[in-house]
This record gives sequence, C-alpha cells and structure tokens, in this order.
Amino acid sequence: MTDSSLLSSELELQQQEELYQQLLLQTMGRMQTENPVSKVIRPEPGICVKTILEPGKQKIFINICQSNSVPPPPELSREELVELLQSEDPSGYRVPMSLGEPHIEVDNSSQGCSAYDVVINQDFFQKCQKDPLFQQFVILVSIEGLENKYSLELNRDWKVLKNRKFLGSVSEQNIRTKSRPVIQELQPQETPTAAPKRPEFTLLVEPPAGDPEYLIAEIMLPGVLSSRALVLDVGEDQLVLTARPSLFHLDIFHPFLVDQENSVAEYNNSRQILTVTMPVVSL
Repeated sequence: MTDSSLLSSELELQQQEELYQQLLLQTMGRMQTENPVSKVIRPEPGICVKTILEPGKQKIFINICQSNSVPPPPELSREELVELLQSEDPSGYRVPMSLGEPHIEVDNSSQGCSAYDVVINQDFFQKCQKDPLFQQFVILVSIEGLENKYSLELNRDWKVLKNRKFLGSVSEQNIRTKSRPVIQELQPQETPTAAPKRPEFTLLVEPPAGDPEYLIAEIMLPGVLSSRALVLDVGEDQLVLTARPSLFHLDIFHPFLVDQENSVAEYNNSRQILTVTMPVVSL
C-alpha cells in the first residue's frame, strides 16, 4: 500500500492500512462534495507598512489590502482582543488572509526593495482602521504570516506610511473563498504527557504504482492537547509543522510538487495523529 522509498519512520502494516483507508475515504468524499475554494480577485489598497528584514537590515514593505472575497474572522470585541493579546497562546484566533508572493519595487529613494501583499476581509479591515489596537493586531498577524510562509525574520518596529496605501501596483491574487480551519478537530482526548522532540511521521503516495495523485503525511503527535496548538505550513515541496509550546517541530522536503491551496489537514485526538493530504501536481 505504500512506497517504501518515502517512509521516514516505521509503522505496523496493519496500522498503515487502517489509517490510509480511513483517510482516503474522507478525502475522496470531501473532494466530491465541496465547491471550489479559490478564485482570482483584484483587492483594494488599504495601508502600507514599512519594516526591516533581519539581519541584513533591508527595507521591506507590506501592502495590507482589503476584499470581501476573503472570509471574515470570528467576531472579536476590543475586550476580547486585549485578553487574547495577554494570553500565553493567542494562536487560537485566526485571521483569514491571502499572502502574495514578494515583488520588487522602488522606494522614495529610488532604491530597490521587496514588497509583499496581504489581503484581509474588507469589513474587518475597516474595523481595524477605526481602532489603533486592532490595526496593530492585524499588522502583527500579517508579519507573523509572512515569516511563517517565507521563513523571514521581520523587525517588530514597523511604520505605517501616512501618504501611501500601496507600494507598486495592485495585482490579482488567487484567494481562498471558503473559511475553514487549517486543522480540524475530530474527537476529544484525555491529557497525555508532553514529549519535546521531532515527531515520527510517514509519507504515503496514492496510487502506489503509476503517476501519484496524492501525497499523504501522517504525523504522530503524542502530548498535543488540541489542534489550536498546531501551526502548519504546506509549501510546494515542503511541509513545516510546529506544536506549541515547543512540543514538536518538523521541517521536511519531499520529492513532489503539490497543490497548496487544495491541501487539507485533520487532527485526530483519539489517535494523536495529524494527517495532511496534498494533491500532487502533474508536470
């Protein structure tokens, strides 16, 4: 059932077959019933934020744009935001956003610089404009999103440009149109003992012979209490997973090009396993 050249850890054959069949039924059923989850849009300018890329001190500009094609985040009051920022793990509240690829622009000093476009829900953007605390929050979330996606280290001493809403020209983006968590909880689980380490994992391909259609990662995470502690980033040929606070960290490259937008992940608390299904892009 598996391509042994892709296995990075060993499981009993019976466990592999059971997990694989369960996941395949879930994945195929979902792909047959769900509507398309992305479309091309042209966002409206919002604010332009200037910061510094560490450690080289290069200037970085972040264009935070707005579009109602991006799903809104859950309702959040100012009091709840203050409580969230004071909590040890604010990652439980997620702001849906589209993170564009970097593009080269020219600043006011005629110097070349890098700019990134971030698109958030228009109504939420307007709410952030009315309250400086919300604006700081969405800037921080945007910076963290770019750092996670592109492995950057950005200075937190940013500046919002007063006379510029966008650096460069507004371009189209392919965004997700349906709001869904990156990781979905399936069943509750009693509190296990945390074990800081690199997790064991298995990579499977389907079908096992011929051209692969799906790459499936099964990651064992004993000690993880909730999917809210997980931060997952699926790249074209890379998978990065962090379990907070410092329980697990996994950063692997694989020999396939996958469809990031249509990849899905589910965390099964009863088995303490995260399953990531990634459609393989045919070249």
